[in-house]
Amino acid sequence: MSKKHMKLTAALAGFSLAFCVSTTVSAMHIMEGYLPPQYCIAWGVLCLPFLVTGFLSIRKKLEENRRNITLLAMAGAFIFVISSLKIPSVTGSCSHMTGTGLGAILFGPSAVSILGIIVLIFQAILLAHGGLTTLGANTFSMAIAGPLLSYGVYRLCKKLSVNRWVSVFLAAFIGDLFTYCVTSVQLALAYPSEAGGVWASVGKFLGVFAPTQLPLAVLEGILTVLIMMALEAYAKPELKMIGFHREVK
Repeated sequence: MSKKHMKLTAALAGFSLAFCVSTTVSAMHIMEGYLPPQYCIAWGVLCLPFLVTGFLSIRKKLEENRRNITLLAMAGAFIFVISSLKIPSVTGSCSHMTGTGLGAILFGPSAVSILGIIVLIFQAILLAHGGLTTLGANTFSMAIAGPLLSYGVYRLCKKLSVNRWVSVFLAAFIGDLFTYCVTSVQLALAYPSEAGGVWASVGKFLGVFAPTQLPLAVLEGILTVLIMMALEAYAKPELKMIGFHREVK
């Protein structure tokens, strides 16, 4: 391992130690047993084609160059670390960052579906964060819907010649917020309001998470920009290997 790689690894390890201190278990991932069985099954089935595509995408990346696994592992670790950091929301639930924007920018949204479900399984088993019965719903919101929009925003900004760092920030920021919009819809479909139906319930859930999630989305955008800057400084050859030769000079 080169000195640059050692410095990057040390920086990421320090980041993990600084931010991965969390004792609350009632996090924003939809918790175990909260969704009715039919919704758990439906969201799980909906995730399957995305997961198959993600597996094929990762396999192709590794076939092209086995060293791509370094950045894949880093993107997965980033998701695990910052999505494990939770802060209380106004109703006693919690909000957290997602970290999936970085992986979507580097590898595309398909690969992030696999990274995301791996993270969600580990968090459900080891941290009581989320649940196995709600794995499909959590995977769709955090590892599929959010990354898809993050990638779309990044590509659109690139076509419009938006500043690269602004593009990275917007991709991570909007992808984070969209994850919570999808989660609110998932919760509202399972528990519609008696007075106003599903959309009234969506508004209620969005209102619950907005006070804490908006600043967290800003923070995630900033952190994603900083990580990308670090990668360009210490892992430029690896970025070029995964197709960033046009972005990285």
